Amino acid sequence: MNIGTYGTLVAASLVLLLGNRLVTWIPLLRAYTIPEPVAGGLVAAIFLLVLRLAGNVEVRFDTNLQSPMMLAFFATIGLNANLSSLKRGGPLLLRFLAIVIGLLILQNAVGIGLAYVLGVDPLLGLLGGSVTLSGGHGTGAAWSKVFAEHHGLQSATEAAIACATFGLVMGGILGGPVARRLMRHVVAPSLTADATSPRSGNDSPVAAATTTVAATDTQSPLAFEEPKAEQATTPAAFIATLALIAISLAAGETFAKLLAGTTFELPSFVCVLFVGVLLSNGLALAGKPVIEHAVALLGNVSLALFLAMALMTLRLWDLAALALPVISLLAAQTVLMVLYASFVTFRVMGRNYDAVVLAAGHCGFGLGATPTAIANMQAVTNRFGHSHVAFLVVPMVGAFFIDIANAIVIKGYLALPLFH
Repeated sequence: MNIGTYGTLVAASLVLLLGNRLVTWIPLLRAYTIPEPVAGGLVAAIFLLVLRLAGNVEVRFDTNLQSPMMLAFFATIGLNANLSSLKRGGPLLLRFLAIVIGLLILQNAVGIGLAYVLGVDPLLGLLGGSVTLSGGHGTGAAWSKVFAEHHGLQSATEAAIACATFGLVMGGILGGPVARRLMRHVVAPSLTADATSPRSGNDSPVAAATTTVAATDTQSPLAFEEPKAEQATTPAAFIATLALIAISLAAGETFAKLLAGTTFELPSFVCVLFVGVLLSNGLALAGKPVIEHAVALLGNVSLALFLAMALMTLRLWDLAALALPVISLLAAQTVLMVLYASFVTFRVMGRNYDAVVLAAGHCGFGLGATPTAIANMQAVTNRFGHSHVAFLVVPMVGAFFIDIANAIVIKGYLALPLFH
């Protein structure tokens, strides 16, 4: 059964509405702060799996809109990137980047080590490491082609897609539970605010916490912090922002093509984000800053639709067909991500509420993709309060720096004698 472009858009919208209802109706989903696109998308993917197994019916969606939605989301990240704000958050950004690079190195070390123990090609360990987990589908597809053509790894593309799919699912599921566990050690802004009310007492959640964060939060929320907030905008502002996004997509795609095959080759979404940064800061210098409310509105809509399309079109039967060695690799990587986010990301980033949100975000792009990281953080902050630090640092590290760092780490491992 083939579903066209319009039908796919309708299905994605219904998936988002379903996710909203599921999170509202099911206390367990709220308790573990599962993002709404993840909840709705997984139910849709499971339904399609059952339909295929029981009724021998495979539903194929037209995913032509999925890539533009992802690129539009990254364009809005760039348009939202104020260099003066990034300068203020520089030390934290560098610290978080160091943590991210540490995970990249560990993911590949664990993958290669387990490949040797299981008696499979160490390239499969790399493929089940940072190539597909921190890299996602795009990086996985690119490197699997290299592994197949230059290193002779059989079925590299199929394995890469399956590993990246697994990571996308687990990245969206794990962020909430990890944040919930870490929240026992901190006080969220919303809970701290509650402590100032007359009803607070010694038995309040604040009194039981071991670490506190600032009781007041006077900064305005960043673009992606309040996905459910009403954004006051006008048709003119909407159209102007849409034009900036379109320019970012067109120019970014052109730059990506020019860089293809060179030493400086970068994924299209990185080029799109970079163009967005140039536009945003160029307009700010000219006294014509971007309209933040319109950027937030279009960015959150693009993010939600992309995640819904990505998750509802998951081929879960590909995961079921994974060989035992690959399943073992991915299981170990999942455990590594949980432990690393809990004992490294959380502690190094300050053991406070911001560190909790950063850990949830790290689970998102450490196993899945940057959009999943943003969705994880939105689910946490929607319940517990703003985290300006997390929404300043994660989008830039997860969308831009991680791909450059990952490429360097992967090439470093490939230079080892065992791959020659």
